[in-house]
Amino acid sequence: MLTTLKSIEELLASPIDRAAPVELHWQGDKLDSASLHDGKGGSVSAPVVAGQPVLIDFLESAIPRAWFERERESYSLVAERRDLPRTIKAYLFGTRDISKRNFEKFRSEVLSFAGSSPLVLMVGAGQKGMGTEVLYDDPRILVAAFDIYPSPNTLFAADAHNIPLKDESVDAVCVQAVLEHVLEPSRAVSEILRVLKPGGIVYAETPFMQQVHEGAADFTRFTELGHRWLFRDFDEIERGAIGGPGLSVYWSMKYFFRGLTRSRKMANILSVPFGLLALLDRFMPRAHILDGANGVYFMGRKAGRRLEARAIFDHYLGAQ
Repeated sequence: MLTTLKSIEELLASPIDRAAPVELHWQGDKLDSASLHDGKGGSVSAPVVAGQPVLIDFLESAIPRAWFERERESYSLVAERRDLPRTIKAYLFGTRDISKRNFEKFRSEVLSFAGSSPLVLMVGAGQKGMGTEVLYDDPRILVAAFDIYPSPNTLFAADAHNIPLKDESVDAVCVQAVLEHVLEPSRAVSEILRVLKPGGIVYAETPFMQQVHEGAADFTRFTELGHRWLFRDFDEIERGAIGGPGLSVYWSMKYFFRGLTRSRKMANILSVPFGLLALLDRFMPRAHILDGANGVYFMGRKAGRRLEARAIFDHYLGAQ
């Protein structure tokens, strides 16, 4: 279940200097103001938007402070996704089933590691991802979520390159469909490693064969093996594909028709027949899916050792 900002207040750390605290000033249960200490005896005021503190070092982040200085209907960089069409497609293509199964395993690993009331950090979770209800609906699990914008699902706004939490402060981290949207994925993963307790669990889903889907806020893709290398400081629990070559063809045709017709609506209609190809992914062996996977996932454990570069080729799971 989603926890409260007050319950994790003592875990917050200034993104300017993580050895320094974040000061939250309350009026009852309502956040009135916030300030970030710089570790040099000074402090910087932090915007409070929609009742949530914006814990971003604006001198280092690509996100401008001016973005938060006026009220707006949504602070997201992109339009809100419509849940019903997305859910229907995820059911048909089987990607929701994969995510749900993975989150059930993730939940089991987290509870086994941390026991009662583990704290799970959801990175980039302004919108709840597919399958994450397994975590949000479980009263045994405390969920703390953030994104670069405030939403009803978040406790604070922050930049994943500089997570405003103390070292080794959370039991698990989920980063679903986020790493393609950060400028430096390796830096974001290093931050995840830092805030995780020793033995803590990480779960990530990241696209591979997908076109740009969030405009200027979309930067990077990973092969399955490249994704494993990104998480080289974690011991592997499980990894694999989210959607196969059939789903990748569907994505390509949708964007082909979008370019041809210059219409998203028309492209969605014309690409429907190609969605049938995604159903065939269910009949492909894993090794033949990975090299054309639509997306990939990794679940791992912080163990204090690193996968060596000379061993990476031995971790390739595709068909030879």
